[in-house]
Amino acid sequence: MPNETIIEAKDVYKIFELGAEKVYALNGVNLEVRNGEFVSIMGPSGSGKTTFLDVLSCMERPTQGEVFIKGRKVSRMTDDELARVRGSTIGFVFQTFNLIPRFNAVENVMLPLWFKRVPVQERRKKAMEALKAVGLGDRLWHKPSQLSGGQRQRVAIARALAVEPEVIVADEPTGNLDSVSGTQILDLIADLHREQGKTILMVTHEKTVGARAEKIVRLMDGKIVGTENGSGGKK
Repeated sequence: MPNETIIEAKDVYKIFELGAEKVYALNGVNLEVRNGEFVSIMGPSGSGKTTFLDVLSCMERPTQGEVFIKGRKVSRMTDDELARVRGSTIGFVFQTFNLIPRFNAVENVMLPLWFKRVPVQERRKKAMEALKAVGLGDRLWHKPSQLSGGQRQRVAIARALAVEPEVIVADEPTGNLDSVSGTQILDLIADLHREQGKTILMVTHEKTVGARAEKIVRLMDGKIVGTENGSGGKK
């Protein structure tokens, strides 16, 4: 439903122990993400933004505090339940694409559907539809080495879309791209938000990239130091 809270962090800490020293990657953060919202998490290197994204997307459990996914406490979920949440609710887009070199585009997009035990013919159909949706209908059978950086990121986005997620999590999605390809990927992500109503959580350190979101959350030393409005996905 529109405007309902889909992800919430309450007084969340993530603490790493390095010998006798404790490092507070997250230090009492609170955030509410509503269904259909486009949120960017910004901050300098070491501010905790990627750790925050990992905790919000169930890749990591918080050391203290609570994270809720659609009203359910992450701390009460088993590892299998968390895996199911990631597989059904969240689609991931990474800076380094994380594509399998020996697989072509269709096979890379099919992979998360295999984990969901979708029949092979349906997997192939969904993968091809997702690739066509991101403008790669003429690159279905190309391997990553035969694609440009922007095209590889489009394959990664198609892979995220294939599982029909409610939330797309993007960690520095333009970080390894030239400015033209980066703009195209941002436009694609913004279109997913505007036209399909996807909830977007995006980490970036680039001011112009983060400004494309509806809401900008700024981190420093593991703490939220401010929030502000962005352009809402517009150029």
